[in-house]
Amino acid sequence: MELWIPITIAAAFLQNLRSAAQKHLKNVMGTTGATFVRFGFGLPFAVLFVLALRYGGGFPYAVPNGHFIGWVLVGGLTQIAAQFLLIHLFSFRNFAVGTAYSRTEPVQAAVFGLVLLGEFTGAATLIAIAITVVGVMLISVAHAPMSWRNLLASLASRNALIGLASGTFFGVAAVAYRAASLSLGGPNFMMQAATTLLFTISFQTIIMLAWMLWKDRGEIARIGQAWKPALFTGLVGASASFGWFAAMTLQQAAAVKALAQIEMIFTFASTVYFFREKINRTEVAGCALIVAGIVVLMLVG
Repeated sequence: MELWIPITIAAAFLQNLRSAAQKHLKNVMGTTGATFVRFGFGLPFAVLFVLALRYGGGFPYAVPNGHFIGWVLVGGLTQIAAQFLLIHLFSFRNFAVGTAYSRTEPVQAAVFGLVLLGEFTGAATLIAIAITVVGVMLISVAHAPMSWRNLLASLASRNALIGLASGTFFGVAAVAYRAASLSLGGPNFMMQAATTLLFTISFQTIIMLAWMLWKDRGEIARIGQAWKPALFTGLVGASASFGWFAAMTLQQAAAVKALAQIEMIFTFASTVYFFREKINRTEVAGCALIVAGIVVLMLVG
């Protein structure tokens, strides 16, 4: 088994914890604050990752260059845009269709990886990506009165277009982060990933803090009052991002994002085990497809 596989699975698990923590924070602050927490409170841990690798692991610092900075800016901005569009979807009455289309991120990452980096994704990997995407889309519409025929017919709807745009930005961000990490050229994938994370999360923290100072200063006070759960959110969020960047330094972004769909399995395990909620046949079928796609990825990866 190649190293990027367990790293991605660990990152997906940590991201599931981060998402749960952010949902908890939404009870005491707005969407902007809950989004900022993953960056602002993750920044100290991003600094610690770099210092630990330098003084604990003995690895030299990575040296940023113009290409690195450019890709970091692209990745940071497109990730914020993708997250904003995804959250915006939840304001619509029927957001299931849009959410389903946002899950096409791995497919779009494969396209942008080819266009921006000239990386061709093999046929077996493309099949695995397609299987996982279909599985996730099934789960997304499991509780909506929506057939696959109607799902395809709704492609021109506003919800679908917003969802596709969100998936597009997520796909571009993933490829940009891989390009940024690779552009460092060393000293090793861990320091490259940690450096990419540090610069990205610093940029995103500045952008979001400036936005709150301009538009919603009261949100800053609400964040301060919830600093303990916010700190946990920052820890697991930064750790998950470090995992994503490390995996995408070792493997194409499309394959990493396809395997990352295992997060849905973790989510459903939590739903059934902790909340005793039942899942329907469509959700079971979706989970089965995700597992099947992951098995294919692991066999070819």
